[in-house]
Amino acid sequence: MFTKLNTLTVEGLNVHQIDVEVDTGRGLPGMVIVGLAGKAIMESRDRVKTALLNTNISFPRARITVNLAPGDLKKEGPMFDVPIALGVMICSGFLSEKIDLNNHWFLGELALNGKIRSVNGVVNMARYVKDKNGILVVPAENYQEASLVKDLKVIPVNDLDDLIYYSKETISRVEGVSLINESPDIAHNNKYRLDFDEVKGQPQAKRAMMIAAAGNHNLLMLGPPGSGKSMLAERLPGILPDLDYREALEMTCIYSVSGNLNKDEPLIKKRPFRAPHHTISDVALIGGGTHSKPGEISLAHRGVLFLDELPEFKRNTLEVLRQPLESGNITISRAKQTSEYPCKFIMVAAMNPCPCGYFGSRVRQCRCSSSQVEKYLAKLSGPLLDRIDMHVEVTDQSPSVLRKKSSVGMSSAQMKEIIDGAIEMQNRRFKETDFLRNSELKGSALEKFCQIDESCEDFLLKGMQEMGLSTRAFHKIILVARTIADLEQENTITLDHLAEALNYRMMDQKIFH
Repeated sequence: MFTKLNTLTVEGLNVHQIDVEVDTGRGLPGMVIVGLAGKAIMESRDRVKTALLNTNISFPRARITVNLAPGDLKKEGPMFDVPIALGVMICSGFLSEKIDLNNHWFLGELALNGKIRSVNGVVNMARYVKDKNGILVVPAENYQEASLVKDLKVIPVNDLDDLIYYSKETISRVEGVSLINESPDIAHNNKYRLDFDEVKGQPQAKRAMMIAAAGNHNLLMLGPPGSGKSMLAERLPGILPDLDYREALEMTCIYSVSGNLNKDEPLIKKRPFRAPHHTISDVALIGGGTHSKPGEISLAHRGVLFLDELPEFKRNTLEVLRQPLESGNITISRAKQTSEYPCKFIMVAAMNPCPCGYFGSRVRQCRCSSSQVEKYLAKLSGPLLDRIDMHVEVTDQSPSVLRKKSSVGMSSAQMKEIIDGAIEMQNRRFKETDFLRNSELKGSALEKFCQIDESCEDFLLKGMQEMGLSTRAFHKIILVARTIADLEQENTITLDHLAEALNYRMMDQKIFH
């Protein structure tokens, strides 16, 4: 007897339709799985057989052949257990072969006692099924995750008994759960407990943080230990624009594939803040591996990636960031698969000015020689530094400043109010385009939306020649100036805006001149 069921697999963030074909025929009893199946799928033979027996379902004494089509697509993971078990029950005659399952997709891993365990990537697969106007049968643990996709009919199952019940009732007649029809209100979930009013002093660094948040600009902070670099970076997500549902679902898809979702509350409701240790590997940072998964740069999508002690990262690890910083996505190509992940994040990096950390400090004397300082700063390559829009020095604060209440400055709420005004200007400006923030502008779009007059251009060209800046830096300065103008609710980029933006490139001279 032959039957065919629908299931899905995820490659990167792309979802592929898989046909699970099950056939029972003559030959030595046993199960064979073909179709370029990975090790976890090959082990399904034992899981399926034991789960059926422990659910008081006799396993057919026949030759069972399972084909996962298309046969040229590599398949990994245990989510094929449920469709394989259902196919075996139909072919053995335990379930009627007349039930109509053509418009149903089945997912789930089987435990040996017949329980159905959760799988990764359900949000992505639910979106695929929704586009096909289908019905999704998922483990009960994945129900909340599948519920994030609007107007999708979902049937949650806890174990094989549930699956058998639904099948005997003919699944298409069972009233599934029609999920959310409106986008949930997540704006109130965007608040962070860390506030900028806890950072004493550092007005220039706070100003740079506001510009970075308003325009999605990358930022490098240089200063001695204990000057507040990490405190500043940790508070940046609290002043970023509120998430909308589209962005939240986009991030949730990435976390779903990586297996990092909270099953009870799966929707990502806050912009992520990722701070990997400097010992991180290339693969962990950008993604990939034997079974391709998103890396830290994709887990930081629509949020902040904080790289503390930047020169301590391996040079080759930092160099892999060059292309993602420009394009906003990462394509990982291997012999048997290609995966693509989005990675539009704000990179905030922090570093000491020298090996001992106190070069230029007003509190402690530096112990490093000039050659040691130069060697330490040279760990950063020119191409990588060129892709960081803003460089700012974070200085020591005297004890008197730390004790003054007047040195607190603006709170996160006050900063965010100004930033929201700048975001509104950008939303109006880019209404008819695919751009979201100023940092994304390139080519003709930059010329159109960031026009400067002749005097401003002469000033900028002169500054570039004196500082030895690249063409990319020229464009970065204009984009930062555009964001500064937005923060001040100005439609025109002025000389003052360009001068401030140019001042944020002073680190180029410090490191390379």
